Order: sequence, then structure tokens, then C-alpha cells
Amino acid sequence: MERRVPTKEEVLAYLKDDRNWGRWGDDDQVGAVNMVTPEKRAAAAKLVKTGRAVSLSREFPKTPAPDNPNPAIHYMKRNVRGESGGSATDFYGIAYHGQATTHLDALCHVWDGNGMWNGRNADDVITFDGAIWGSVEHWKEGIITRGVLLDVPKHRGQPFVTHEEPIHGWELEDIAKAQGVALEPGDAIVVYGGRDAWNQVNPIWGSDPQGRRPGLHASCLKFLRESDCCLLVWDMMDFQPNGY
Repeated sequence: MERRVPTKEEVLAYLKDDRNWGRWGDDDQVGAVNMVTPEKRAAAAKLVKTGRAVSLSREFPKTPAPDNPNPAIHYMKRNVRGESGGSATDFYGIAYHGQATTHLDALCHVWDGNGMWNGRNADDVITFDGAIWGSVEHWKEGIITRGVLLDVPKHRGQPFVTHEEPIHGWELEDIAKAQGVALEPGDAIVVYGGRDAWNQVNPIWGSDPQGRRPGLHASCLKFLRESDCCLLVWDMMDFQPNGY
């Protein structure tokens, strides 16, 4: 792919001309996860060699901090059960969105002037009782597929991605080639930027008054679309301010 920053007009064209709307029908609410077929799951399962499990979840963020302005709430309750027994129960309250809590964004999460997924009008489908279109329960079977890890700091020989050097699409392409990995439709692309290492040096993550943060540049859009991945997993979000 071209090694240049796209213009605003090109980025807007990506969002309009390269989208998947209608690819699986006008009433589809699963999106690119449609590519995770039984065959894709079975092929992914055959890749397991050692059985080691690695969690991609962050620690439950209960402690208020500049990088966690909406901390999770957790209450414990201890109960009496009979003469000598007992039980423990708890309550969780989580503001998922942001940089502190591991979460999965549904298709109804964002929209632009063209609408949300498959062209639906947000005013018609987003209610205070929940979303009635493109909500996360359409992935209730889980997403089991091949994951491709692209480790940007390792490729750069640096501890983390900085705001001065955002991640570009051609760099992700270079990393995949360097690893000898050919991306396949329905893969989950996992982009590691070194978020925790960066946060130790820059603890105001999520509360920068200028809204700055390192991450993936809009130039990654073309790479992600051409890869035909079903999911983007990242520890850093999109580079901001993005200039578009």
C-alpha cells in the first residue's frame, strides 16, 4: 500500500465507499463476524499447540485516577447461612467505554452522517432502554477465530508507541510480512502498542486537555479493510487528534 498520509477526502471516501453495508443483506446485524463460520472456527482450533491461555483483559479498574475518570464500582456483601455457614455476593457497576475497561464495541456504538450499521437512523434504534439494532447480543455465540498479533513496539525496537509516531497502515503491513503471516478473511487483528508502558510515563491517559493520545492513524483504515478482518483488538485506540 502507499506510504503516505491520506487526505481528508480520501478518508471520507473510505468510510463511504469501502464499507460492508449490504454485504450480508440489508437486515444483517452481525457484520464482519459473519466471516467466522464453523469452518473458520475449526481451522483456528487446529492452530493450538501448547494449550496456553492468555487473557487480553485488563484488571478491573476500581481505583480513580487521571487515566480512569469513571472507575468501576464493586460492592461485596457477606451473608449468614445457617448457624455456622455463610455466603458472599457482590455488585458490579461499569462504565465500559474509554481506555480503562476492556470491552467490545457493538455495531450500534457509533455512526456518522450516513447513519449507523447498514444505514439505520440512530434516532430510530437507540433508546434509553437499549439499542434495538446492531446490539452486542448478535454475537452471543462468541467470536472464535484466528488471531494475528502485530507487535508494533517490538518491530520498532521501542517500549511503546508515541503520539509523535502514530501507527500507520503500511507499518502494520510491514509487521505482518516480517512475521511471515498472511492475513485471511475473518481473522481478528490484534495490534499491540504498549499502552501500559506508555501510561507509566504519561499518566494523564484519557484526560489530556488537548485530547491527545497515541494509537492507530486513519491510514490504517485501508489496511484493515483490505485484510477483510472480522475484528480489531487493540490496547491503544485511534490516534488523536486525527486531523480529519
